[in-house]
Amino acid sequence: GKTTVFGQVAERLRLRPPETEFERGIRHFGNLLTQVMLVMVVLVLAINVFLAKPLIDSLLFALALAVGLTPELLPAIISITLSHGARQMARRGVIVRRLNSIENFGSMDVLCTDKTGTLTEGVVRLDGALDTQGQPSEAMLRYAYLNAHYQTGLNNPLDEAIQAAAQKAGLDISAEQKVDEIPYDFVRKRLSVVAANVQGERTLITKGALDNILSICDSVQTGDGARPLDATTRAEIEQRYSEWSEKGFRVLGLATKTVDGRPEVYSHGDENALTFAGFLLFFDPPKADVQQVIVDLAKRGVQLKIITGDNQKVARHVAEAVNLPLQGVLTGSQLNDLHDEALWHLAERTTLFAEVDPNQKERIILALKKTGHVVGYMGDGINDAPALHAADVGLSVDTAVDVAKDAADFVLLKKDLAILRQGIDEGRVTFATPLKYILPTISAHFGYMFSMAGVSLFLPFLPLLASQILLNNFLSDIPALTIASDNVDPEMVEKPRRWNTTFIRNYMVLFGLVSSIFDFLTFGTLLFLFRASPEEFRTGWFIESLMTELVIALVVRTRHLFFRSRPGTLLLASTLIFIAITLVLPYLPFISVFGFVPLPASLMLTMLGLTALYVMAAELAKKYFYSRVENAIA
Repeated sequence: GKTTVFGQVAERLRLRPPETEFERGIRHFGNLLTQVMLVMVVLVLAINVFLAKPLIDSLLFALALAVGLTPELLPAIISITLSHGARQMARRGVIVRRLNSIENFGSMDVLCTDKTGTLTEGVVRLDGALDTQGQPSEAMLRYAYLNAHYQTGLNNPLDEAIQAAAQKAGLDISAEQKVDEIPYDFVRKRLSVVAANVQGERTLITKGALDNILSICDSVQTGDGARPLDATTRAEIEQRYSEWSEKGFRVLGLATKTVDGRPEVYSHGDENALTFAGFLLFFDPPKADVQQVIVDLAKRGVQLKIITGDNQKVARHVAEAVNLPLQGVLTGSQLNDLHDEALWHLAERTTLFAEVDPNQKERIILALKKTGHVVGYMGDGINDAPALHAADVGLSVDTAVDVAKDAADFVLLKKDLAILRQGIDEGRVTFATPLKYILPTISAHFGYMFSMAGVSLFLPFLPLLASQILLNNFLSDIPALTIASDNVDPEMVEKPRRWNTTFIRNYMVLFGLVSSIFDFLTFGTLLFLFRASPEEFRTGWFIESLMTELVIALVVRTRHLFFRSRPGTLLLASTLIFIAITLVLPYLPFISVFGFVPLPASLMLTMLGLTALYVMAAELAKKYFYSRVENAIA
């Protein structure tokens, strides 16, 4: 039950996953809006009450301002954008299990992965079953075949490679039967099988990590029989192991001993006083295209880190073979000696984590997150589930165990880093798209609120009715629903980006003030040049504010001049349609319900002229703002 390793994994997966970067950004953005709304609404209501304006009208006006600031379509736009992104990623072989994780995919700046199947071909072959002198041995292959064939744990590539090689060699083990098994675990790092021949003799066959095998051996098999495993012999064995590892071979040790024919089961305590029999060498070649993928990830600002259970020499060989820059190496034993605070500092500067057990994987992921990284983790085993659960972006494959797929945010139809590269690009497109709604909307709405709060101090009437404010929001938001299909500038996918509340706040204030300046120009034009009545004032300002809000979406959707970055067809068409609706709105027969009146042609042309000036001013403000941002980043 819960006391088993599997039960402990299941219990941890029931816990709420740590807050991801996307969720944290949305929460901070919501806090910013709430603070601005509370201050503005209370201030506007207090001023209107102080000026002895009708309380109910003032309250409705203040509440309409709060609604006006809220980007009410943001949940819908995020959902549409994420759904669009999920469909695009599915076409590239990435199945999205949690929509919110798509933006985390784009924000990811560290990707942790095992080397097998991602950096290497993942097709492991047995390159040699060798005796203690490093010579091919049929007896070694037979022992390995018995161990691999009769073990009943999860299938793994090493056992499959052993069986394939033994069957190719024509070995027959039908005369030997399995008696018992001591399963593999990540502490012992070895697996034992007890087999009996037709004479009833029982042999304990143990294979596993070389150090863990040698630790239970007291003798070594030679051509002349078994002799004690002394320091000199052990050094010779470790020297061979080191040489093979440096060439990229994964090396397992195998040991045997004759055991009594007792009826009871065998246990860990029987793994002692064994005779070291030889080596098993496996080779998994690096993928041909992985070097280019690593370069592409680096260009996108994603640092690749290897987390593997293999020994550090094999892992280092693979990393060097694929030209992965190595900044540092940490082994599992070194990790055990590190406090969490020390690991926070070292994890960021380490590229290769070798000889790591599954319990240490989650520690590494949490350490990287603690230092401010958005972390992706790719795994496919039961013991990968906690790390997948803890990562900002959990990645698994369709051939993984069920618990790993359940804990993952994405399931890849192919274990390939090239698919990840495409997924990162799509995640960054998906991240950039909602910002095209958020930035123009909150800056226009902030300026809108600021202008109405200011002008209400001087006008004897409300500058806009509550119904007119809500109609403005409704009409300006409809084109925003097409943003999911908009084009994204190439520089938006060049590096990871995150929700930055300070950036959004500064953007809102600058462009909101630019919007307010033109609102006050509109007020002056309406009051002093055209001496507009309250109804004409509201109609004229409604036209100008809605026009500017529609066109500003086309201006601020890109860092370039708006005519140099082509918007999506749906966004451009819907914006032009609603600009036309805005211009004819005052002349519709039923529009008096909202308190609008027809405007003289000269006044309408003036509103169009102010809108054109506003576009020019917004372009200048955009150039100033991004130059300051780039300088600050540099």
